[in-house]
Amino acid sequence: MRVGIGYDVHRFHGKGPLRLGGIIVPSARGLLGHSDADVLLHAVADALFGAIGAADIGEQFPSSDSKWRKVNSRRFIDAAIRQVRRKGFAVANIDATVVADTPKLIGYKTKMAKAISAMLKIAPSQVSVKAKTTETFCPGKEGIAAQAVVLLDKAKGKRQKAKGKRRGGTSFLLSFYFLLLPCLWARSGATP
Repeated sequence: MRVGIGYDVHRFHGKGPLRLGGIIVPSARGLLGHSDADVLLHAVADALFGAIGAADIGEQFPSSDSKWRKVNSRRFIDAAIRQVRRKGFAVANIDATVVADTPKLIGYKTKMAKAISAMLKIAPSQVSVKAKTTETFCPGKEGIAAQAVVLLDKAKGKRQKAKGKRRGGTSFLLSFYFLLLPCLWARSGATP
């Protein structure tokens, strides 16, 4: 079993489209980024890479390389899952949280989870996407953040059948820390 954590944040910039979790979410503003700025897919990709000890998306797909400009973030997911499978692992579950004060995402969580599960060729029940707001705790109207925790298990044929309950879930305190860290930096005036 392996666990990976991914985190990403992008600032609002210009007009849409707003891509989140592999779908288009209606929004007056898009996100600033070298690729399509899909923060949720970036967080999931980094969690997958982290679980197998691989370099993160910034190293594998650097913004200094023009071939990644405006690329669909699904390509990062495709690369990540290929590397995961090459190492002999399979995705057991993904637990992700998107933090955005605007737009409201409650009606899009299931669509994002289904899109991610389709990309990874896993059951929708193996992907959880939650949407939270900052409750004005920090400048949440300036952008969107996402965090993902991935649990990998040995691929079938490379492990004995596990008995009992499926393991999964996240630590509330760890999730809380990673989601609020940028807000704490912003309030303190420090730079990461």
